Amino acid sequence: MSALTKDHSRLAESARDRADIAIVGAGAAGLMTAIWAGRTSPGKRIVLLDGARRLGSKILIAGGGRCNVTHDLVDASAFAGSSRNAIRKVLQRFDVPRTVSFFEALGVVLKREETGKLFPATDRAKTVLDALLHATAETGVSILHPRRVESVIRRAGGFAVAGSWGAIEADRVVLATGGMSVPKTGSDGHGYAIARSLGHTINPLFPALVPLTLPKDHFVTTLGGISVDATLEVFSSAGRKLASFTGSTLCTHFGLSGPAILDISRHYIAARRDDPEVRLVIDWLPERTPESLDRELAALGATSVAGYLRRMLPDRLAAALCAASGVDPKMRGHRLRRVDRKAIALAVTRMRLPVTGNRGFDYAEATAGGVPLDEIRLDTMESRVCPCLYLCGEICDVDGRIGGFNFQWAWTSAFVAGVSAARQG
Repeated sequence: MSALTKDHSRLAESARDRADIAIVGAGAAGLMTAIWAGRTSPGKRIVLLDGARRLGSKILIAGGGRCNVTHDLVDASAFAGSSRNAIRKVLQRFDVPRTVSFFEALGVVLKREETGKLFPATDRAKTVLDALLHATAETGVSILHPRRVESVIRRAGGFAVAGSWGAIEADRVVLATGGMSVPKTGSDGHGYAIARSLGHTINPLFPALVPLTLPKDHFVTTLGGISVDATLEVFSSAGRKLASFTGSTLCTHFGLSGPAILDISRHYIAARRDDPEVRLVIDWLPERTPESLDRELAALGATSVAGYLRRMLPDRLAAALCAASGVDPKMRGHRLRRVDRKAIALAVTRMRLPVTGNRGFDYAEATAGGVPLDEIRLDTMESRVCPCLYLCGEICDVDGRIGGFNFQWAWTSAFVAGVSAARQG
């Protein structure tokens, strides 16, 4: 037995506190777990531990401070990481209609926006957090914070959940520690170390839903603030299309951001791990193909190239695309050579982006990687390798698109974990 294990054993032996269920992490998944565990078995002693002085920081900053609670259409195709079939089995246990009803019962009415995103009618994330905290308190669950959990030690008959504050003995433990995105909110990734110490595999971790960076001298970095609907595609070095997203794309001083970039980012980053020559290509005019754009350019007559592009794109972007293709923006259509038309068409519809990296976990909205679902019993979210341990939320190798999908995974997986942990024993 290691010295650290001996220390924590002594702490647990001397601690007076004991719980039927200890939930580690009081974010979205942890609070949801606590609510459903408490509702399922009101007589059980349930404790919720978190290292933060103020709970729910990530909920409060989500959706620009409005908290995008879920999306009106959620299915497994919106997620990556573990197999979609496994993700689907969990999602169907607590679907969007049930999520909407759950929050309405807490007094949080959700409204649907044109994009399909569902926000609280108040447009305030605090409405969501307050409702979850109130519902947790109503069940009698004890919220203990700041109590950072440093380790969870498997013992005969249960676990010792320990930190510098002492230890709690628990029959069952739920890990709802979150991932590594926005570490200032408390998501520092320590939950993965705990899961690994209990026998779990951790699939490679990297930022998801994260802005991408371009060379400092790339023309996009001079177009800060310009936003257009564009198509982003990832191609392997062999030319196979790996992923494609169309949506709002924002030019910034460091590169590119916006919903389409955030959605494509995890696929690009993942592909580059195995194929350094993977390409990210942007189509600034998704309605056009190189061929159709070439035909339109050939029929311009006295209209200038820039004049034509400005009908569909912001002025500065139109001028920059002319420069990138090596064509004078003032050149009239009838003077364009075939090679000029081809250069413009490729710059507008098939531009390769020389990505230099991403903005990291500090700016990522989710974490890719984590505990694979094939190590978890999908009907209960109980670990297959460590009985009486449950996992839910971002610690699992499941990450979704932007738009409330990751919150839906948190609500769903936490519901399953909370109910199952409470029913056991």
